[in-house]
Amino acid sequence: MLPATAHAESRFVTGTSSPLTTTANLDFTITIPKFVYLRVGTGTSMATSTTVDNLVYTVPAANVGDGTAISGTGGDLTGGQVTARVMGNNGTIAFSSSTLGAMSNGAGDTISWSQMNVGVTTNTSATALSHPSLVDGSTTSINLPTTSGTKVTNLDARWTFTYRNDNVVAAGTYGGVNANNGRVTYGVSMP
Repeated sequence: MLPATAHAESRFVTGTSSPLTTTANLDFTITIPKFVYLRVGTGTSMATSTTVDNLVYTVPAANVGDGTAISGTGGDLTGGQVTARVMGNNGTIAFSSSTLGAMSNGAGDTISWSQMNVGVTTNTSATALSHPSLVDGSTTSINLPTTSGTKVTNLDARWTFTYRNDNVVAAGTYGGVNANNGRVTYGVSMP
């Protein structure tokens, strides 16, 4: 027994009229999977990476609490700057940031996430990917725009984080590598 085979349509036309004409049809089917992609910091486009960047801020003693913004080190773009990208193809994407609480030094002292400033500039997309607000012990969310007339979102940005340094706080190291509430978790949700 031979397997079923597919055949293109065919027509055979004869006659004496000029010109002889006919048509044949061919159908196409393209299947596109639903996907969502999120990158904050080090990563490879459309791939999974487990690297978590650590942004570090060191305040000079003479500037503690004087309101001088402190630039960081680290990040995939260095200097406290990271690449951020969200892509998806099934409608409006809710984009969120979550913290477990204010950053602490492990001795009962805290620095609020409101002390982190995020500068957003364009990267490769015409519209920069906005940053959701950072709130102590909370999740904030924004809806990202889709390309006009489609269900596609494709936004990226360069996010530059600085420490506002608005308050005199107790000495210590606040936050850290997944310690003392020093991690922000970003998330996306798409229908």
